[in-house]
This record gives sequence, C-alpha cells and structure tokens, in this order.
Amino acid sequence: MGNFICLHCKGEFDQRAAITDESGNEFCCNGCMSVYNFLNSHNLGEFYDKLGNQKHFKAPNLIQIDSEAFYKNYVKNSDGFSEIYLIIDGIHCSACVWLNEKVLISSDGIIEVSLNSATHKAYIKWDDSIIKLDEILRKINSIGYTPIPYDPKKADLRASQKRREFYSKMLVGLFCTMNIMWVAVALYGGYFSGMSDDIKDILHFAEFVLASPVLFYTGSEFYKGAYLAIKNRQANMDLSICAGANIAYFYSVYAMLSRSGEVYFDSVAMIITFVFIGKFLEVISKKKSIDTLDSLGALLVNQIYVKRDGKFELKDVNDIKPGEIIKVRSGERVMIDGVVVSGAGSFDLSSINGESLPVVISEGQKIISGAVCVDGSVEYRASELFKSSILSKIIDLLHNASFKKPKIEILANQISAKFSLTILILGLMTFGFWLFDSGEISTAIIIAVSVIIIACPCALSLATPVATLIALGSAMRGGIIFKEAKVIESLAKCSCVVFDKTGTLSKSKLKVIKATKFKEYNQDLLYSLALSSTHPVSVAIRDFIIAKELNLSDITNHNGLGMSAKYGDLDIYGGSAKFMAQMGFGEFEASGLGYYFAVGKEVVAKFELEDELRDESKAVINSLKKDGYKVVMLTGDNASVATKIANRLNIDEFYASQDPIQKAQIIKDLNSKSPVVMIGDGVNDIVALSTASVGICMGSGAQISIEKSDVVLLDDNLNSLLRALKLSKLTFRTIKENLIFTLIYNALTIPLAMMGYIIPLFAAISMSLSSIIVVLNSTKIRLKG
Repeated sequence: MGNFICLHCKGEFDQRAAITDESGNEFCCNGCMSVYNFLNSHNLGEFYDKLGNQKHFKAPNLIQIDSEAFYKNYVKNSDGFSEIYLIIDGIHCSACVWLNEKVLISSDGIIEVSLNSATHKAYIKWDDSIIKLDEILRKINSIGYTPIPYDPKKADLRASQKRREFYSKMLVGLFCTMNIMWVAVALYGGYFSGMSDDIKDILHFAEFVLASPVLFYTGSEFYKGAYLAIKNRQANMDLSICAGANIAYFYSVYAMLSRSGEVYFDSVAMIITFVFIGKFLEVISKKKSIDTLDSLGALLVNQIYVKRDGKFELKDVNDIKPGEIIKVRSGERVMIDGVVVSGAGSFDLSSINGESLPVVISEGQKIISGAVCVDGSVEYRASELFKSSILSKIIDLLHNASFKKPKIEILANQISAKFSLTILILGLMTFGFWLFDSGEISTAIIIAVSVIIIACPCALSLATPVATLIALGSAMRGGIIFKEAKVIESLAKCSCVVFDKTGTLSKSKLKVIKATKFKEYNQDLLYSLALSSTHPVSVAIRDFIIAKELNLSDITNHNGLGMSAKYGDLDIYGGSAKFMAQMGFGEFEASGLGYYFAVGKEVVAKFELEDELRDESKAVINSLKKDGYKVVMLTGDNASVATKIANRLNIDEFYASQDPIQKAQIIKDLNSKSPVVMIGDGVNDIVALSTASVGICMGSGAQISIEKSDVVLLDDNLNSLLRALKLSKLTFRTIKENLIFTLIYNALTIPLAMMGYIIPLFAAISMSLSSIIVVLNSTKIRLKG
C-alpha cells in the first residue's frame, strides 16, 4: 500500500486510512473532506488554485482533542448539544469575524456561532452526532485561522506574549522611523541648497534600508490579515494598509533605481509605524477590559479536598457529586455550593456579590462557590455539581454576554465588511483621475495611497465592541451581570420600570408594626404558639415579643389560616380574621395583614404586620421618577396592603391581587406603549420577566427566575438597578458618539484626500488617531459608569 495525497490539505497519508466521498475523491480525514465539499458547494473551488501544490493545513495530533480530559475541561453540554469557547488567532477586523461565522454556521450540525471581534473569543454550539469537534477546528484552520481552546489562566500568558511581540515590532518601527526622518530632513534641505545626485542616491538608499524592516517586520501583522483577505476574497483593513504602503514603497524603489521622480520611503515608514502604534494602544485598552471579564474565570481551582473512605483527598472538581463532604481551609476558595456540617470561618464574598466585609459562616448555613475562607476551616456537604454552582454559572453568563451582539453592532459590522472594498475601488478611481489629469504617475500614486490609508474601517468596527466590552467589565465590578451584550441596548431604550413588590421592593420579611392588647394575657403562651409554626407571620410574631417557651399540646395547623393548641386545660388560638370567625370569635375587619390571638373564649390581642420594605426602595423610586421613568408596582397582595405600600413609596400606578398570568398581561400591555424593564425575584415572576423587554432579577431570587432574566443584580440591592440603567444609557450614547464620529471623519477626510489635500503621512496619522479617539471615548464608560 502506498501513500496518497489529500485533495484538501495536500498532506501524505496511508491509503488504508483514506476517506472517500460520493465522487470518489480521497482525503486523509472527515474534516478535510467536509471542508473540500463545503468550499466547492459554495463556489469557492478557486481556493485550491490559489493554494497551488503547497501543503495547507495538516491537522496536529488530535488525540488530546478526543480525550475525556479535554472534553471535561473545555466542552460543556446544554440541551443535548455541545458547547465550547475558543480563541481564534488571526482575527484582524470585522471582516475576519464575518468570514469565520459564515463558514461555521453554514456547516451541518453547527447550531450557533458567535465571535467577539474585540476579544477574538468564539462561542460554538453544535450537535455532536452530526459533526465532531475536530472537524469544526479543521474548518477554522482551513480558512487560515488558528483555534485555541479558551482557558482564562492561559489566556493572559498568550496575551502577554502577543503584547511583547507587538512591543518589539513597535520599537523597531519607532527606531527606523525616527532615523528615516533625519535622512528626510537632509533631503529636504538639499532641495533648497542643492545636492549632488551621488549624495541623493546614498540618502535614498539609507531611507530604503530603514523603511524595509518597518514595512516587512513591523508591518507583518498587516500582511497576515491582507493575505487572509485575498485568500478568502474579503477586503479588510489590513489589505487597505498593505496596498497603500506597498504601492508607495515599490514605486519609491523604482524611482530610486531609475533616478526619476521622488521617493516616499519616509511616508511608508510613518504609515506603518503610526498605524501600528494605534493598533498597540487598542490592544492595551482591550486588555484592561478583558482582564476584568476573565478575572472570575481565573478564580477556578481544578482540585479540591473531598472526603473519600474516611479521609480527605484532592480530587477534580468535576468529579464531585452532591452529598459528598468537602473541606475548605483558610486561604482556599469554595468551588461548589453547599451547606456547612461542621466548623466555622470568615469568608470573603467580594468576588461574587461585592460585599466588602468578611461574613461568618457556621454549621447549618449555606456556603456559595467563589467565597474565600479568610479565617477558620469548615467542612460542608455539596448541594450541586460543579457546573451547576453559582460561580460556574456566573462565569458562563459573563462569557455568553460578550457574544450576543447589539443590533447597532451588527449594523456597524455589516457596513465595515463592505467598507474596505469600497475604499480600494475609490483609491483606484482616484489614481485613474489624477493620472489622466496631471499626467504624472507619482502624483496619482501618492494621492491614491492617501485615500486608501485615511479611510480605514478600523474605527467603525471598534465603535461598538470596545464600548460594550468596557461596559460589561464595569457592570461586573459593580455586581451586575448582563447575560447578553445586546441587553445593554434594550435597557437603554426602556422608559417604564415595573417592580414586583415581594422580595424586590420589600425584604420578603414580615414585621409587626402595631400591637393592640384587648386584655392582659401571658405572652409565653403566644410565643410558644408562634414557635410551633414556620409560617412568616408566626416568625414575625415571635421576633416581636420576648418570652419563654412553654410545653403545648394538641398543636394543630388549620390550612395556613392559623394555629390552635392547648396549655393544660386552656385552649389558645392564633391566626387571621377569617380563622377567628371560623373558630366562633365573631367577625373582624380584614384590612391589611392582621394576626389575632385568643385565650379561652376571648380574643386578647391583635397584631398588624407588613412586609418590611428595603431601606433603599423609596430613594430608588424617587430617583427613577426624577430621571423621567414611569414607575409601576405589581403585587399579589390585596388592595389595602398595596395602597399603603404605594403611598409610602410614592408610586402612582400599581396593580393589586395579581396572579402570575395577570402580571404578564399587564407587562404586555405596558410594553405595547413603550419598552418595559421588569424587576422581580420569585418563581411567580418568571412569566412577567420573560414578557418584559428586559427582565432583571435580584441576586437572592429563585434559581429559575435568575435563569429566565436578562440581568442579575448580584448584591441584591436596588441601587444596582440605578447603576445598570445609568450604565446602559451611557454605553449606548457612547456607541452612537463613536459611530457619528467615524461617519463624520470619513465623510470629511475621504473627499479631501481624493482632491489631493492630504499627504500619506497625515493620512496615516489621521487614521490612527480616529481609532484611538474611539477607544479613548469608550473608556469614559469605565470612569463614569
């Protein structure tokens, strides 16, 4: 048996391992066959003509990809599908993003693809029964990009290596450019004082020597992107830069060798250097935002101590099952949620909910993942799998957030994808016009180069993702999780804020606000009766009075309406007005939430209770109304209770006695008039949260409410709602400012360049400054948000 040549990657393989398609073509693997058929089915067969006989992508050893360890660390399962996060190396602009998303989503078995142009991080969801992970990676590699499994701990190392490479290239560019400027000064002086051709040749050659490393080393980043643009027939920013710089460079080489016309080596060096500096500053700015979003991911610990066979052993967090006992010592981080069974310790929760002071957690209390044991040691029983823990879910939410693009970003990317090609066409038209008008090829080339350089789509493609990225990072630091970036835009457009009362405006904790004694009685009896029930009303009663417990008998719970018991021969009763009527004590006014206590045949006391309001509720409501928001309250309480709460909080519009379906219908009606944001926390809020334009859940809310909401307030404080609204409006306004700036910039500079008023040097400076201005304008979100 001999070796065959793969029709796609051109690599050799054993004939016995050949994969054959319906047409009889032979490949080394299913991945190569799939990519070959994909390219041909999309009329991209000329890819192989451009490739020639050179080897393209020969897959590395994929044993590690197929291994159980790899899948455990990088692949997650959701709704029967597989998910992975990748870093796509080689992304240069929105055109690269468009190409990767288009190629992948067109493949059978791939359900969802989203690639963040700022972080180069991709989210891919696929059906493993139709397409395998190695085939997906081959597809990405076949169009010239390198997929790397995302690991927050390794991401910073890769980013540091990238920055060092950028720094080296920038230093070379700056050194050569500064020296070439001295040579240029000498040449300019020679034009006025006279200079022999021999001296001019030497200076021209010196410029050539200095400009070459700038173009081919510092500018290598642009060449990589330009190569991909040509190969994939998709114009991008790098192609524009390379086209302009190379035209000026090779024309200058011709002019130097033929001693005809002027040379523009100085312009070439300055173009590449200034644009590269702009790119370097973008990398630094993105790093600060990415570091914030990656910081939680870096908290993950792979192994923790779990009790097996009577002793604690280090085990992989993914192997821990609910019910197992885990030990956390001082300085260690909790990785799985659970309940403490022994010990006590002080825990730092700042990375999860922003709580600045350590919290003491002891036996019987819940402990959440992400908490750090500052002092002490505890053993606790795991209540979840690692992937279901709070820390893991928050990290997933943060990752997912940066992939769901706002509508305004999708529009910007669509414009940017066509922008580069349009500019190249304009540059060609400008060259033709000036060549015909002036008759001088050097004039035509320089003006055309200015047009190509000045109109870079980079600022346009950065306008939205950088602002969004900074906003997500700022929100996370404030304990606010946006599940999708597009929610920022939706929230900014909302003008009506709807609150569910219980657990949102209130603390879901009843308290006694008034006690009326009709007759003297033994408070120990009331305390003991209240102690027999876990109902919130009973809890509020026993918290209100100070007494001792007595031994009661015949304790009976009457369907949640009240309690009855005996103390010796004495009958005692406690409950609502309806319960008292049922027990034969007569009718009582049922307004508000009342609790009556009877001893023997007489009602001896009445307690009025209310759901305790959050300390910040009234101030938040007033602030929202001051900012022009319409405020509405929904509650399942009766009209009397709802009216009291609304009056206390200065809420003009409220709806009482509403069940979950009625709440959702009210949201739907309000939504038809203007976008609505709904804030709730309970299971009964799920439908309403899903119906609203934006659903926000308090961090202490029910798990299913958190899952169904768009935004989660981790610190369980309504002031975070104000911060979220302010941040969303600031971000959306910044994005619009960025887009308006880039449109005005291009509308002004392109015509000026076409008319010959801007030389390539100033074109390069202007283009770099436009990108830097967009990035700097976006950083105000971090300062003001």
